[in-house]
Amino acid sequence: MGYLALLRAPHVTRLLAGTLLGRLPAGMTALVIALALRQAGAPYSRIGLATAAYAIAAAIGGPVLGRIVDRTGQPRVLLCSAVVAGLGYALLALAPGSPTGALVGAAIAGLAMPPLEPCLRSLWPAVVSEEQLDTAYAFDSASQQILYVAGPLAVAAIAAGPGPVAALWTAAGLGLAGALVVATTAPARAWQAPPRGHGSGLLGPLRSPGLVLLLVGLAGAGWTVGSQNVLFIAYAEHHSHRLPGGAGTLLALAALGGLLGALGYGAVDWRSSTATRTWLLALGMAVSYLPLLLLPGPWPMAALALLSGLGLAPLLAAAFVLVAELAPVGTVTEAFAWLVTLFATGNALGYAVSGSLVATSLRAVAWCAVGGITLGGLLLLATRDQLRPPAPAPAVAEPVELLV
Repeated sequence: MGYLALLRAPHVTRLLAGTLLGRLPAGMTALVIALALRQAGAPYSRIGLATAAYAIAAAIGGPVLGRIVDRTGQPRVLLCSAVVAGLGYALLALAPGSPTGALVGAAIAGLAMPPLEPCLRSLWPAVVSEEQLDTAYAFDSASQQILYVAGPLAVAAIAAGPGPVAALWTAAGLGLAGALVVATTAPARAWQAPPRGHGSGLLGPLRSPGLVLLLVGLAGAGWTVGSQNVLFIAYAEHHSHRLPGGAGTLLALAALGGLLGALGYGAVDWRSSTATRTWLLALGMAVSYLPLLLLPGPWPMAALALLSGLGLAPLLAAAFVLVAELAPVGTVTEAFAWLVTLFATGNALGYAVSGSLVATSLRAVAWCAVGGITLGGLLLLATRDQLRPPAPAPAVAEPVELLV
């Protein structure tokens, strides 16, 4: 009933639909860049450079756009960034065989990726009641699991028909359409961040020690997810004749586990503090990954893939609330953008390190996957006192003028 009530609340369905639509390119881009450049005859080294340019540019652009949103509001930033990102996709589509064009197009598409994720998370407190916040963030987290399954499937379907270049144009159109849907809602047009506190400087939300610790812990979760991708790909190659669907099956099961975990989390009426839930869920995610070290046969491994996915989405749902609680006044959108950046950075590092370990041992890759979230969870546990939001400053009484 919590989810039904959430979806019936004004603006929620439109905001979710627009955000999902506009975020779909994030689940498409890595694959569609590879397919489009490969079709144009580009070597794999150039494909790797273009994909890395997109990822690095997105990691830089997210916090910058988030800071601009906190200063100027959402609609203008969402629409302008969507147009610029669309130009990047257009450059990729028009010149996939050009070394410079592909690299610059990918970088522009990443740098200007519309900050729909942080904008939606900034809007939730203004759209739903305080009692529905956990449910809203859980539903938000669950939707991410859908994106990273739907994105590659959409690319595969379009590439099999009109071709990979058409998928690039589709990504540009989806980003602009999603940004337009969200930017024209009443909550997005009315939202305004409170004035930033004095002394915020260049650090912005990163001047909060608790927030920095939280982001580093979540980077460990990103590391684990990146390592898990390598583990499943390598495992599927070793069991290619006994695992229908290969790595795609294992990744889809992990995404399904995340969806189930998020829906379960949002259905519970939590009594513990957000900080306590966050470090407990981080350690719970670590426990759910431990059985992967067994590397059993394909069918038990499929069950373990589903189990491993259960912890990530609830952890992110709790972390979304905690980010909002820890972010200094006037920096919440940028804080959410830093979460996206740190998680993506951890993901890329986990992917890279695990890729270098594949030739050594599959179990070493499994340990790499388990290690990221274990260290992240232990960090959050050890620093749990700093994860508690600061107490609000006491109100200062106005001076009373005495009449004599």
